[in-house]
Amino acid sequence: MRIRARRAAEGHEEYEEHEGRTRAPGARSGVRRAAGRLRGWGGVSAMAVACAVTAAAVLLPLAHATTDTAPGVPRRPASAVAAPAAPWVLADTCQDPEASLRPSEVDGAAIARIKAAGKLVAGVDQNSFRWGYRNQTAEGGRLDGFDIDLVKAIAKDILGDENAVIYRAIPTSQRIPALQEGRVDVVVRTMTINCKRLEDVAFSTAYFEAGQQVLAPKGSPITGYDASLKDKRICVAAGSTAESALKAQSYGSQPVTVANQLDCLVRLQLHEVDGIITDNALAAGQAAQDPSVRLVGSPFTREFYGVAMNKDAPDLVRRVNKVLENYRAGGNDSPWMKAYLKHLQPVLPGVTAPPAPKYRDG
Repeated sequence: MRIRARRAAEGHEEYEEHEGRTRAPGARSGVRRAAGRLRGWGGVSAMAVACAVTAAAVLLPLAHATTDTAPGVPRRPASAVAAPAAPWVLADTCQDPEASLRPSEVDGAAIARIKAAGKLVAGVDQNSFRWGYRNQTAEGGRLDGFDIDLVKAIAKDILGDENAVIYRAIPTSQRIPALQEGRVDVVVRTMTINCKRLEDVAFSTAYFEAGQQVLAPKGSPITGYDASLKDKRICVAAGSTAESALKAQSYGSQPVTVANQLDCLVRLQLHEVDGIITDNALAAGQAAQDPSVRLVGSPFTREFYGVAMNKDAPDLVRRVNKVLENYRAGGNDSPWMKAYLKHLQPVLPGVTAPPAPKYRDG
């Protein structure tokens, strides 16, 4: 069943969740009003778009929260599937951007601050089906997904409790500023490791491989990332690899930029755009939500997701890499594979193992 929804209010860019959420004034009636505008919902589709439409009413703005956390990094001023040869590639100039610091369990300043706070502050998504989303079938509509399971593993290792987490839902464009300003300790949000981002943040080793691909309605003349995009309105998330790709080679398309990736799916359903470019791992989840859309063409980049952290927290980077080392271990019985089978295999089949870690000296 196709999702019909009004687009989420733009301008609410950051939200915060605590255990036992607090509704903003008027949120309950606002949610009811929003729900009344949604038609033709069913199952997971209803949950996912509800997140996009009601998030601003249900969650507190992150920018207004200043006293409830003690992030594990210092504050700073603001700032799947292997792909074939691509017509456009990331303009990386550094050697092995996926190579990270070697794993260690030694505590440093960042780990000490997280332990003192008693909570890991994690920047996540709440709108990406199977990655980070509100699972309405679970008690309280809790956050769920592949990325959320990884956050829990990090919290379990550092604090001994997988639930010792403050989740902060952040849009694509705010992932790096949230780390630089010390508002979160980690960002686990389908974030591609690349050289440009390494200028601003540090990354763990890769925990998933994906590629950019085009999502379009069934029956669309769009055939992929090619000349068929000419004069088409193509939606991308601000600050995403897809946005960079479209700027480098637009094929005559008309780019439409939004703060959150799921907004692209809503715009596509409202016929405000003709297609979407995003990671195929995310697009597979969107296609599962709405059977009237499909992936077209082939992935035109090869990208790796990593956990992002502040550059001044090398002990945290090493600790997360130690967590990932254990997370991958065990073959088909590994926590990584169990998380993949639970969350991703239904929408992104065929993945047999996590990407192998790369390390650099030092």
